[in-house]
Amino acid sequence: MPRNAFDAAFYRRFYFDPRTKVTTRAETAQRARTVAALVEHLELPVRTILDAGCGLGWMRRPLLRAFPGARYTGIEVSSHICERLGWTHASIASYRTRARFDLVICYDVLQYLTDSEAARAVANLGRLCRGALFLHVPTREDWQRNADHSCSDADIHLRSTDWYRRRLARRFRHAGFGLYVRRGLPLVQWELAKSDHGRVAQ
Repeated sequence: MPRNAFDAAFYRRFYFDPRTKVTTRAETAQRARTVAALVEHLELPVRTILDAGCGLGWMRRPLLRAFPGARYTGIEVSSHICERLGWTHASIASYRTRARFDLVICYDVLQYLTDSEAARAVANLGRLCRGALFLHVPTREDWQRNADHSCSDADIHLRSTDWYRRRLARRFRHAGFGLYVRRGLPLVQWELAKSDHGRVAQ
């Protein structure tokens, strides 16, 4: 399980204290609307949503507004938040259900898992997702180049970008902007719209 307690103090520091918070409800809602727009642009139907590591559930309302009638499931490892908000107490590394989901959100979760847990989590995401996966996780390269260390949580496991890409590629195609689409779906993208991780030929 993650090393961090994810207790009231954690949420107070990273979500409510104006001096140390890393995001806001408005920013999270905008992120959810962006994900929804990308999924709609790719013409992927969404009837079921899994928010893996949903935390305060700030994505729930904007996602359900974007996909009226969809069913939202939130899972969370924080006992504190589950007791407060009623989410299912579970880790994406071990969560089991017969349901499959058209849209899976996994935002800032995998960095709190060990290598073996994170590998199981990525495999589980591939099992649970039958449509689109929106994944965000800081990598070692992000920590060196992109992260704001003054407010970022340093109590995490850092892995290379390639570590994630190799595992995700077994079940998903990267459509760009952190959105991955299940392999085998009839998805057509114009060449310049594709996410290209390779080197550009000169």
